[in-house]
Parts: sequence; C-alpha cells; structure tokens
Amino acid sequence: MQIFGVDIGGSGIKGAPVDLDRGDLADDRFKVLTPHPATPDGVADCVKEVVDHFEWSGPVGITFPGVVTGGSTVRTAANVDKSWIDVDARALLSERLGGLPVTVLNDADAAGVAEMHFGAGRDRKGTVILLTFGTGIGSAVFIDGALVPNTELGHLELHGHDAEKHASTKVKDDEGLSWEQWARRVQKYLAHVEMLFSPELFIIGGGVSRKAQKFLPLIKGIKAEMVPAELQNNAGIVGAAMRAAERA
Repeated sequence: MQIFGVDIGGSGIKGAPVDLDRGDLADDRFKVLTPHPATPDGVADCVKEVVDHFEWSGPVGITFPGVVTGGSTVRTAANVDKSWIDVDARALLSERLGGLPVTVLNDADAAGVAEMHFGAGRDRKGTVILLTFGTGIGSAVFIDGALVPNTELGHLELHGHDAEKHASTKVKDDEGLSWEQWARRVQKYLAHVEMLFSPELFIIGGGVSRKAQKFLPLIKGIKAEMVPAELQNNAGIVGAAMRAAERA
C-alpha cells in the first residue's frame, strides 16, 4: 500500500510516495526550498508543487513544524511565519491540493511514529524520546509505544533561551561550531531533558542523524541509551503517510 507523505521544514519541503509495507519511500523524494517568509499561502503552494511532481491523486499526510491540535489547527510557528497561528492547516492544504484528503501532524511526532513502528524504537517499552535536530529541535515522547503529542521540548529553557537557539543543527552551522563544540551543547540539552523525563532511550533524528558517528560518541554522562534514527531524514515523510493511511 502506498500513501503520499510531505515533510514541511524550516529550510525545505520534501515528499514522496511511501510504501507502508516496508516503511520506506517508494520513489526518490522531491524537495523544494521553504519560501521566506514561510506564509500559509507560500508554503501551501510549495506543498502543491511537491505533490504535483508525482501526479499524486490520493490521501496525503503532511507534517508541520509546530503544534497542531485536532489534526488541523496550528498553535505555534517557531520556524515559519507567525501568520500560521490559528490557521486550519488541513482545510488550507486540502483546498490547495484540489480537495485531496489531507492529514496534518507535528513534524517530530510524525518522525517518532515512523521510528517507533519501523525504526530504532521498534518494540521498545517505557519512555522513549525522539529528538530531531535541524532548523530547530523537535521532540516526540512515547510511553510504552503511545505518543504524547505536541511536546515541543526544543523550547525548554537552557541558559536563559529556547534550547533550540543553543543546540540546533542550524546554530551549529551559523556559528561554525566544530562537532566537539556542538556535542557539548547537545550533551547539556540531553542532560536537561533526561533530568525532567528519565527516558530509557533517546533517538536522535533529523538530517544530522546521517552523521551520528561524528558526535554521538562525544556525548558523555547520559544514562539513557542513545541511538541515531534508522529512517534518518525520511522519518517525517513516512510517519505522515502512516497517519494519513490511518485516517483513510
């Protein structure tokens, strides 16, 4: 069974049909740059471009980089334009896609759903936290496999600021941090999250998960097991498609 997944990020919008039997992309993903400013209309146009690239005509799952309540209403917009707040994203995106059935959920939640079913979280009980490092820091928290939605742990306060302003991949690139310097920041962030939630497992996701060997071994003093996301940066697309399939 194939369902289309789209992952909206602060820097790029990517999508592909997903083979839900394998938990993998059924075709090479197509990506466009996120518009700036990332307004609802601008982002919706980019989502349409991605979906139209594959001439897709069925259900579509779409991630959003912020809190999404009730499967439709955007409540936060840290890394896209603030005009997204209170927008009915499901209605907007379905209309832009010519009435296709659309499912919308938080981007990190989507990645977590995919990792728990097909990836590094398979069959794991207890508290599992997936963290996606990219333009910001997204989070997905699972208790015995059940998702606690919209946790937004990237906005925990660290050194007087949102943690993602201190330890995201974007900050690493913007400040020219070495892997060692960035790993120390990530370590402090993980220690803070661990103090609050005591997870059994941290899954480290986002595009940087492809380079986990460069920084995970440098992180010390964390009691929880730490592993890179197995689906890497495709996890959001896969998880979005999984949720769309459930609704369909």
